[in-house]
Amino acid sequence: MRNIIVKKLIQKPIEEQEIEIVERKGIGHPDSISDGIAESVSRGLCNAYLDNFGGVLHHNTDEVQITAGESNPVFGGGEIIKPMDILLTGRGVPEYEGKKIGIDRIAISAAKEYLKEALINLDIETCTVVECKIGHGSGDLVDVFGREGMPKSNDTSFGVGFAPFSETERTVMAIEELLNSKSFKKKYPQVGEDIKVMGLRDHDKITLTVAVAMISKYVDGCEIYMETKEALKEIVTKLALEHTSRDVEAFINTADDPTCNTEEGYYLTVTGTSAEMGDDGSVGRGNRANGLITPNRPMSMEATSGKNPINHVGKIYNLLSTQIANDIVKEVEGVNQAHLMILSQIGAPIDQPKAASAQLILDKGYEMEKVRSEVQGVMDTWLADINKITEMLIQGKLRTF
Repeated sequence: MRNIIVKKLIQKPIEEQEIEIVERKGIGHPDSISDGIAESVSRGLCNAYLDNFGGVLHHNTDEVQITAGESNPVFGGGEIIKPMDILLTGRGVPEYEGKKIGIDRIAISAAKEYLKEALINLDIETCTVVECKIGHGSGDLVDVFGREGMPKSNDTSFGVGFAPFSETERTVMAIEELLNSKSFKKKYPQVGEDIKVMGLRDHDKITLTVAVAMISKYVDGCEIYMETKEALKEIVTKLALEHTSRDVEAFINTADDPTCNTEEGYYLTVTGTSAEMGDDGSVGRGNRANGLITPNRPMSMEATSGKNPINHVGKIYNLLSTQIANDIVKEVEGVNQAHLMILSQIGAPIDQPKAASAQLILDKGYEMEKVRSEVQGVMDTWLADINKITEMLIQGKLRTF
């Protein structure tokens, strides 16, 4: 029997709390770039292991570090002076039963492919230096990883999740996803991928502060820059009002100096990311596993991206908790809000957590006794099929940041 616990959550529903803060670091933020590279390298190794050995071997590639370069963006042009350094570290298995694979080559290739997809104005060969220092995994963890049957937890750790997203959370996510969509870039090529959206809901007013790295070669001068800001403000406000009936106020690039007649007064980049000129990046320092940073909600400090998808509970349980929470809210009538916490114990099967806890806020008229067994059923079904998380990760079907 799994240790599944279903209890009442003693707090106000998120929409009734007076203050709510929500953040998303866009795909071009240095921390998000690190997350994206780490997950791409892990996925690249997974597929290489499957192709060569018929199964995924032990690895963790969640130690990507970006050291910013130097650039000189100018209206209508600009150049990269010093490329950004990208260091890939972690652990992997380069040899199994006498057969070797080039994990460094696989990792560097995966990193460059991700950069090419995520940052369309970044010249990978001239603007980045990608170095791989992935070492061998420790013997005890490789042993735990290789035992037969259900994978055994690599650590005593926990994962958390919640559902549903609040209006503010949905709004913040939707803004970044729109501004970083391929279709939006075609219409506004001057908008780079380094976008950070900060949402504040104070009672019934949502204030959105959006930082957008502009691409200098598409901005001929101050006038075009300011026109773009005004257009973005209107687009952001309109999109927010599709997700809420609350008052909305949007601000774009608030650090700009509109009295300045030179590039120095504005948020300009050559490639679309601040990693080109001063902002470093690390895995796990940005968005949580559901894509947001939400101090009003339960959060884990665990870095999800790059950890192996077979038995690293710091990854699997965060993603699993989010999936379970969403399914509970969707499938169990009367559940207004669900918080999930799943705790592992090192060496135990990952489908048998030390504790799997659901805390619920119910709609008026519903009692815990009426929903408990159904909630337990959703949790038990997911735990029994926990390897589905692994499959979804290897196929690139789950967000990790």
